[in-house]
Formats: sequence, structure tokens, C-alpha cells
Amino acid sequence: MNKQLLFEWISSGTLSVPNYLLKHYKKIGLDNNDLVTLLQLLSLVENGQRFPDSQLLADRLDITREDAFKAIHQLITKKVLTIETKADEEGKTVDEFSFDLLYDKLSALLVQTKENEESEKEVLASKNIYQLFEQEFGRSLSAMEIQTLNMWIEEDKYKPELIEMALREAVLNQVYSLKYIDRILLSWEKKNIRTKEQVEKESKRFRKSQSNDNSKEKSDPNETPVPMYNWLKDKLDN
Repeated sequence: MNKQLLFEWISSGTLSVPNYLLKHYKKIGLDNNDLVTLLQLLSLVENGQRFPDSQLLADRLDITREDAFKAIHQLITKKVLTIETKADEEGKTVDEFSFDLLYDKLSALLVQTKENEESEKEVLASKNIYQLFEQEFGRSLSAMEIQTLNMWIEEDKYKPELIEMALREAVLNQVYSLKYIDRILLSWEKKNIRTKEQVEKESKRFRKSQSNDNSKEKSDPNETPVPMYNWLKDKLDN
């Protein structure tokens, strides 16, 4: 390639376009023609044409000026482009294109997509919870027990992983009762324990405390031994 042509190519600049826009432009109401028009406008603005004449766009798209104007109007109607009036460096009032609404729509789509994914995971986890309870209890759940599980998830907003941890605590203590598990969940809620990691941390803290207590008991052979109680059951009964 001729060196001069290479310099011209490099000096013409590049356009930075979010991949998220290219992948999901249809989800925010744009079609192929809208996308091409939008990319051309982004290119013009990045190259210093803050409010390019519609003829410039028409030349790039190889369409009439009237069609270029309609294409711009289409983007404004779809709320991904606005025309704003601002003061330039010299204090003069000028118009310019703004793509803030476009980025707002993309951001909202991203947030909604993540929320939907989390919701789907919660639904799947909830279904697994029912199966896990029946597996641990060795029987089918009663209508009342299913209603209790639904209340934990839908009303109390307990995460499925937290319910699973409470079930494990109950199974370890050989107590197969939703009432008992409910008291475990309430105990954790009072301590602001809401995640699996927090449960594990609290369990480690208790085991360490229990281990220290046992060491103290063994250190004095003349001291009357005190029976150990289930730490959780003992606290809940009180």
C-alpha cells in the first residue's frame, strides 16, 4: 500500500462501538437501517461534526438528503437520539446530537437481562429446594409444608441457598421438622445472616467457641462436667 494512502487511512480515525449495541440493537427497537444510520452519525460526531448536515449523512449512505433526514427523525422517534442546544468554547449557542438515550436504553437492557437471569436461577433453585426436602425427609411434602416453603421464598424472601443451609443444620441434628427449620431461619435473620458464606462463618465461629469451652472443662478434672446442648436448639428454645 502506498505510504501516503496508509497515512490517510490511519488519520481518518476509528470508531469505537460497544459490542453490546451490535449484539442487542434489535432488542431496543432498532432495525438494520437504524443501526447503519446510527453508526454513521457516531462516526461523524467522533470526527468533530457535532451536528452534521443531513447531506453528509446522505452521501455516506448513498441516499437522498430527504431520506437522510427521515432516517435521523426515525432515530429520534425511537428515542435513541436527541438534539441538544449547548454553548461552545466561544460561548456561542450550537446544536449537537446526543446519544445519551441510546446508552440509557442499553444500560436498562443490561440490568433487566441480569435481573431476568437471576430470577430464572431463583426459580430453578426453588424447584430444587422442594426435591431436596423430600429427599432428606424421605417422603413427599404435605400441602402445608409446601405452603410453608412458598412463604419462605415469596414472602420472607429467604434465598434458596439459605433455606438449604437451614435444612442441613436440621438434618445434622436429626430434626426433620419445618417448624425447627423456620426457627433456624428466624435466628439467622435476627443476626442479619443472609448468605451461605455468612452461615459458614457463623458455624466456624461457634465451633471455635465450643472447642475453647471443651478445653476449659478438661483442664479442671474436679469440675463437674456440664452436658453439651445443641447450640442452635438451645438458643431457639430460649
